[in-house]
Amino acid sequence: MTITVLPFRATLEQACDWLEANTGSSWTLARLIEHEVTPYVWLDYDANYPELFGAANGGYAAPIFYEGDTARLAAGSADVLITMTKDAYKIVARLPEPGFRRRLDELRFQKKDLEKLVKTLKRAAEPQPEPKAAAESTAGIFKEQALAAFGPLVKMNLDTALTGGGIFGDDGARIKASTKKAKSKIVWNPVVLALGLHDVYRVPLRGLSRAFTAHDFLDPWRDEWERSLRLLGH
Repeated sequence: MTITVLPFRATLEQACDWLEANTGSSWTLARLIEHEVTPYVWLDYDANYPELFGAANGGYAAPIFYEGDTARLAAGSADVLITMTKDAYKIVARLPEPGFRRRLDELRFQKKDLEKLVKTLKRAAEPQPEPKAAAESTAGIFKEQALAAFGPLVKMNLDTALTGGGIFGDDGARIKASTKKAKSKIVWNPVVLALGLHDVYRVPLRGLSRAFTAHDFLDPWRDEWERSLRLLGH
């Protein structure tokens, strides 16, 4: 039976069935992972790992995002092995060896992630307008947005780096026209900022691409980001 309304956390079968109904093509766990949809499993509270659960004494939904764990799933493993996840406070946590094992039927997928995937696929299928001539824009993202999008991807203190001025020297990724305004009004070009973070600080392009997909305020720059990736050969 076709799933017309997704639950908040869908099973693999529900997710694939709903996606097939909304995209017209078949879906598998491997294809979901290829499109960077994060699987989750529910972890019941375990007193042996209090630092993992914190105040979540009923348990919480733990994401599976570590490349080794997702690659194992995509390859067709018979069960789930989680060696790294995020704790109840969304802080990355490496699990004790050999990791936690769960059944495949315990995998769950968030409704919002699946809906965003369909939106992305439909937008990609639409005819693309001719690219406009490049010109410096006074539009950009504020520091708070830059921190939300890229802060979790870097090891340095991005807040301090942005506050201190040109993160890559001179004006860096800052929109020059905005630097004449109050500090709270300064904005950054997110594509230039992301490329700089990759070139100078070796932030993986995959994580940066995920940021452009995950944050609605980066939507106006997604086409520019994807064109930049193509120029880089990705």
